[in-house]
Amino acid sequence: MLHILFPSALAVLAGASIVVQQALNTNLRTALTSAAWSGVVSYLVGLGCMALLAVALRDPVPSASVAARIPWWAWSGGLFGAIFVGLGIQLVPVLGAATFMALLVAGQMFAAMAVDHVGLLGVPQRPVDLSRLLGGALLIGGVVLIRR
Repeated sequence: MLHILFPSALAVLAGASIVVQQALNTNLRTALTSAAWSGVVSYLVGLGCMALLAVALRDPVPSASVAARIPWWAWSGGLFGAIFVGLGIQLVPVLGAATFMALLVAGQMFAAMAVDHVGLLGVPQRPVDLSRLLGGALLIGGVVLIRR
């Protein structure tokens, strides 16, 4: 049981950190009077943290030959992170943190179901079924309730 509880607790903590990140980035946007520069600062701090983690874990720097074998699309994760951060900085003040996060989770769930359904980007294929569609509908219901 512990083998699933601890990772689940970490996933909840990761979700909570997203809310805190967006609130902090929104405050930074106000202080810097720039959504773009607050995103840059957020990514620079994140880059520094990840570099420290790599050093602490003693991970070797990947070689150029390893980097050359990686498909072009595998490098685009940062682009989608920037879209998330940039939109969060813009939308949290408009929608509120709870509504933004509820819509974010709904978007994540529907995109995840689509990725699973077709097996996109190497993810194992898992067809959409009635229970998954019902879960998505309940998420939309939750968005409506939180928005009020």
